[in-house]
Amino acid sequence: MNAKELVEVAERDAQRFRDVHQKIKTEVQRFIVGQEAVLDAALTALFAGGHVMLEGVPGLGKTMMVRSIGQAVDVPFSRIQFTPDMMPADIQGTNVLMETEGGGHELQFQEGPLVSSLVLADEINRATPRTQSALLEAMQERQITVGRRTIKLQEPYCVMATQNPVEQEGTYPLPEAQLDRFLMKIQVGYPEIEEYEAIVDRTTSGKEPEINNVSSSKEIMELRKVVLSVPVPQFAKRYAIHLVVGAQPGSDFAPKIVNEFVSLGPSPRAVQSLMLASKVRALTEGRFAVSNDDIKAVAYDVMRHRIIVNFHGAADGVTADRVIQEVLQHVQPPVV
Repeated sequence: MNAKELVEVAERDAQRFRDVHQKIKTEVQRFIVGQEAVLDAALTALFAGGHVMLEGVPGLGKTMMVRSIGQAVDVPFSRIQFTPDMMPADIQGTNVLMETEGGGHELQFQEGPLVSSLVLADEINRATPRTQSALLEAMQERQITVGRRTIKLQEPYCVMATQNPVEQEGTYPLPEAQLDRFLMKIQVGYPEIEEYEAIVDRTTSGKEPEINNVSSSKEIMELRKVVLSVPVPQFAKRYAIHLVVGAQPGSDFAPKIVNEFVSLGPSPRAVQSLMLASKVRALTEGRFAVSNDDIKAVAYDVMRHRIIVNFHGAADGVTADRVIQEVLQHVQPPVV
């Protein structure tokens, strides 16, 4: 194809992506009131092939949002309510002794809720590290291992986890290695005051809106290829790299706050996540190329869970978001 034909194909793919993205978003918003930024982030993870962490106090609609996405997209959906006594076999599956037709017995493997496409991991930080490690394999390797059995998970595979703030009782903070596997971490806040009335009307009137299937696993996989095909100019790529390196203590791009108060900065996986999330945002904004503004827009959600503030920073009230804010102010976009 010549250059003109390639541009036409790109424009057509971008338009299709926006149409499907908007259909899913509109369908979910028939039930979920507000929280548009949270919904956008969850859909970004779905289309980018990543996972998303939603953190907030109970009762903010995190679970219902993910369930609604599962209903709007016709893919296998499962929900896991994590508890401190849950074992890896409870989510992976286990061998069960079953009676055969001839009166004998045999071991049959019963799949657990991890064997799905869209997995809602509810209150993930209430599970013990042993169970969290079983989820980590599914997230990173797209497979589960039980004994000598390895099961490949069906694509599109996406874990949308909810988490209560770690200062609440009965929680186990996720290790850095597992946090790093999440494409984005979203802080879910309280609704705006004008949204409460709509929330009450939709949830207490006995007339819950029905969520219809408006997409499919095949379509999501096709649109993931569209996301990957979005070009990233060299200046935008360098900017993303400089931002990530700028949040690492001791680097040439790090501002004072990073060197003083950050004990662990983002890994190279953060650059990959910035690229993927920026590509999705570019498509939703009607463009088929990543800009510096796209990278800035997703920087907080992509980097906040990859920055560990040291003891002195925590004592002074320094947060990961404040670190990111100063990195964005300190690191200037490369000259085109």
